[in-house]
Amino acid sequence: MSDSASEIMIAPTAPKRIKLSESENEDRLGDLPETVILHILSFLNAKQAVETCVLSKRWKDLWKRLPKLILYSNDYRTYKIFTKFVSKVLALRDSSMALQALDFRRQNGCLELHILKRVVNYAISHNVQQLGLYVNGDIAEIPSTVFSCQTLTHLKLSIYPGLNRETMFPKSLTLPAITNLQLEHFTFCVGDNDRVEPFLNFNRLNSLVISKCSVRGGQTLYLSNATLINFTIYDDGDNFYKVDLCTPCLCTFVFTGTPYQRISGCNASSLKHVDIDADISSCPGDPPLFLFSWLLEFANIKSLTVSAATLQVLSLLPNLLNIKLPSLVNLKSLRIIIKALEYGFRKRLCDVKLRKVKSKKEAARLRKAFKKGLEPSPLVPEGIVDFLLQNSPSAEVDFIDEERLPRRARDL
Repeated sequence: MSDSASEIMIAPTAPKRIKLSESENEDRLGDLPETVILHILSFLNAKQAVETCVLSKRWKDLWKRLPKLILYSNDYRTYKIFTKFVSKVLALRDSSMALQALDFRRQNGCLELHILKRVVNYAISHNVQQLGLYVNGDIAEIPSTVFSCQTLTHLKLSIYPGLNRETMFPKSLTLPAITNLQLEHFTFCVGDNDRVEPFLNFNRLNSLVISKCSVRGGQTLYLSNATLINFTIYDDGDNFYKVDLCTPCLCTFVFTGTPYQRISGCNASSLKHVDIDADISSCPGDPPLFLFSWLLEFANIKSLTVSAATLQVLSLLPNLLNIKLPSLVNLKSLRIIIKALEYGFRKRLCDVKLRKVKSKKEAARLRKAFKKGLEPSPLVPEGIVDFLLQNSPSAEVDFIDEERLPRRARDL
């Protein structure tokens, strides 16, 4: 077939024939309405979705009407096969159908610009609402139409520029419909008003995720937005900067990584739910101090979720249990996620403690306990739960095994 999906797919291995009873031979999935089948197929990557064309005559062209395309280069043996597949999928797809979402990843290698341009222009010309781009390269290589798209409500941008290079956040970003924004590997720079205030003009934004981002010169990132509800930071580097919350509707804050950011602002009082999974670097001079300062800023939160690792980092603060905590007076729920501490984290924690020991005998004991897997012990430092609850003794406390959490919650 010259104009069919068979040109762009690798034929699956023929399954062994199994004799089925008449009731077992019913095509229950195929009997579903087309809209339901297309919704199910939208959870598959494009390669898997195309391969369903061999199931029956009805399925032959279903993939051409998919509302979502997932195109990841790692799903293919070679980059050449991937680019050929992408070109043919876009050419054969039913162009009368709107494209609700597109996820495009080119990992572990440079990207051919004409492929990126074709993918982006196709998505935007088909009124895409959700767009994810994960590429290595320069921000200038991203078609400018992305930054002024009128239909985008969800945008994920991960642009890795390479070592010792930066991806500057584009000042020309104007997305009037955007509600969810995720940014990775970006650097925020001072604007014309001498402030780093990149999200001020996003009038519908309610969810923001910044991952492995930095602020030029370690200045203050002014998070000024009147509609923002959820704010998430992922950062495993030594990125020192201050976050000034000017977000009167902010309800939830999630942090994963090494806490080198100082968070403050007159509107931090709107926060109700905080989730922290902290790590520690090899030179942990300040993380415990920053982490403690967050507890002071999040004075009115009602629920706090922390990992066991977070409590270990917090416990590094000298004389922590003797400090009278002026905040967390409205806490109703404290959830502690119990998960095994990774070797690297334990090693960094041990190194910090070794710097504080006062005798060789104590240092030897600590090293021996670490080698036996007994350090740190216990997993949740003694007294730290009571420290967090000193102003809310009636708050409900839950110790939760990470393995029992839904996958979505574990991936936050």
